[in-house]
Amino acid sequence: MVAAPRPLFSYRPYWAQRFGVSPFLPTTRAEMDELGWDSCDVILVTGDAYVDHPSFGMALIGRLLESHGFRVGILDQPDWRAPRRHDRADDPDATATEADPFRALGAPNLFWGVTAGNMDSMVNRYTSDRKIRSDDAYSPDGAGGLRPERSVIVYSQRCKEAFPDVPLIIGGIEASLRRIAHYDYWSDKVRRSVLVDSHADLLVYGNAERAIVEISHRLANGDRISTIRDVRGTAFPGWVEGHVEIDSTSLDRPGRVEPMPDPYAMEEARQAAPCATGEAAPAAELVQLRPRKVDRSKQVIRIPSYEQVVADPVMYAHASRILHLEANPGNARALVQRHGKADVWINPPPLPLTTPEMDALYELPYARIPHPRHQPTKLPAYEMIKFSVTILRGCFGGCSFCSITEHEGRIIQSRSEQSILAELELIRDRTPGFHGIISDMGGPTANMYRMACKTREIEAACRKPSCVFPDICDNLGTDHGPLVTLYKKARAIRGVKRVFIASGVRYDLAVRSPEWIRELAQHHTGGYLKIAPEHTEDSPLEHMMKPGIGAYDRFKELFDRYSAEAGKEQYLIPYFIAAHPGTTDEDMLNLALWLKQNGFRPDQVQAFLPSPMATASAMYHTGLNPLKSLKAKERVHVVKGLAQRRLHKAFLRYHDANNWPMLREALRRMGRVDLIGGGKHQLVPSWQPAGTGDAREGARGRVQPGVALTQHTGLPPRPRSSKRRKPV
Repeated sequence: MVAAPRPLFSYRPYWAQRFGVSPFLPTTRAEMDELGWDSCDVILVTGDAYVDHPSFGMALIGRLLESHGFRVGILDQPDWRAPRRHDRADDPDATATEADPFRALGAPNLFWGVTAGNMDSMVNRYTSDRKIRSDDAYSPDGAGGLRPERSVIVYSQRCKEAFPDVPLIIGGIEASLRRIAHYDYWSDKVRRSVLVDSHADLLVYGNAERAIVEISHRLANGDRISTIRDVRGTAFPGWVEGHVEIDSTSLDRPGRVEPMPDPYAMEEARQAAPCATGEAAPAAELVQLRPRKVDRSKQVIRIPSYEQVVADPVMYAHASRILHLEANPGNARALVQRHGKADVWINPPPLPLTTPEMDALYELPYARIPHPRHQPTKLPAYEMIKFSVTILRGCFGGCSFCSITEHEGRIIQSRSEQSILAELELIRDRTPGFHGIISDMGGPTANMYRMACKTREIEAACRKPSCVFPDICDNLGTDHGPLVTLYKKARAIRGVKRVFIASGVRYDLAVRSPEWIRELAQHHTGGYLKIAPEHTEDSPLEHMMKPGIGAYDRFKELFDRYSAEAGKEQYLIPYFIAAHPGTTDEDMLNLALWLKQNGFRPDQVQAFLPSPMATASAMYHTGLNPLKSLKAKERVHVVKGLAQRRLHKAFLRYHDANNWPMLREALRRMGRVDLIGGGKHQLVPSWQPAGTGDAREGARGRVQPGVALTQHTGLPPRPRSSKRRKPV
């Protein structure tokens, strides 16, 4: 068993605690002067506009370090671009440098902390079709272009230019998911670890609270950053002495195993063998071998080098598989990967926070509003979460296209009921504009609150990537009772009119608790409930590690029943993914037919986006399935061409006349002309409305406020302009 970690709030506070709590963490020298600071101990650089709310990483880490006595400044969305001239009377020829905005708060005493923000900067900037997004939810008024692409690398470079001798630590989702050599969808190549490209001293991955607090105190006590090599959840350049190196290919062979030779096919050699002729040496006394006790904490697994994974897709898929197998903090070993002449060492994942630690973290003195500089603007990301409460972290679903498990881990970390209810009252009393509606109580998922393995011993030993696929593990506790009790107490709070649940529902878990579905349908749904079956066909669902569509059907039956009991007309809004690895044109056709049969007409659809480090991204890049042993090199059907990706999206929007020419052509090619026509069982008509069919896929008007993203035919019809038909 792994030793218990030091409690998060047990450190002796740093001397600067005497300055007290800041209304907001300072973002300018003037704000530092108001606080009486001559310098910052830590400066956090982030690609998000500063919102002092626990849903934003810079605020969470900043307030945590402040509670430990450190003076923390924030540079949010600093200008990184080309230098501009100063308007200085004393030196009209003086020019600014690209690093000047990074000198605004002076040099930090301990370290720079660099993050791209709450999203990977490339996911934030580009769509799944590699088109530039027009907006950024984490910027004032949703303006795009206020952060650089590959923000961690760019910000790190500017920090080094500003104060090259200050230690540099990178973290957040972008650094976390790029900690090893990884496939980058936007450049369509394998890139080096971001630790190498950023020239950072340390990379902190996953939920960083334990690591960043320990590192801060050790640096404050005089440790050099080059000596900090034993902190879980960190990566760094170099090697740690005293470890036994294990070749990853000895743990999971990345190639076909040659069959054992048939002894009966070698009769002559067998008859001439010493054991057959009697010339064999007499048997010696048998020596009993005892298994050697191995200290896993002193083992390091060498995964294929950057150069190997670039050159060989099998080795890339193998490295991805090993990374995911070594993800449980209870049994994970360190990993090391060669990049050129240097090693990148990755310590085991961080240990989860306890419930008291989660409570204390979320109860820090956040202002819960944007920094005053941003208050005249609208921050879409803040508007979405300002009346919501995080009740848990982590996800044990293990969906192959999702990176939550790689970042937050699969062990659920839950807050106490008392802490959650206290935050609801805080929102009621302090958040401007609150009118009694809580928009969400959840986390990565809605209904994993307080769920855990039935024993800590089994949990610590488990190496499965999912607790619910291919079926729910017998060792998993799935009691929804604590969550139902929490919901009832939340909606009983004075001044709280409604509590909605907007986080994703694991419906395969939910069907085990009809009581929770009843509570959800009758008290926490406002007419529509978003749910994500992702697909209907077995092959895509298997490669996604999602339950079969039958689980969705069972959930829908219960949801509809309990909605009717309450006299409510409510609908499930299902979401689906197009072009996921393992999906064929036939799979998308069957999904389209299911959508039409069930009366769904999606307005906006999602195409698979290969995010760094996700298992499905490894499938996309290599065409192999790392969910299974790579001995057999199981091939995966991958949709890569833009034309086929657009076709898969068009199947989801079968009702859009602009897609009909493309769909008719595909149906003819697939030998399914029987699905072209005006019958109810047919997918697209044979005629074409005038003025349609020439627009590119996805060219549709902006969805108006209040319009559901997926329309069910049972809903009131939307006004539509009349179109004349034209023959095709």
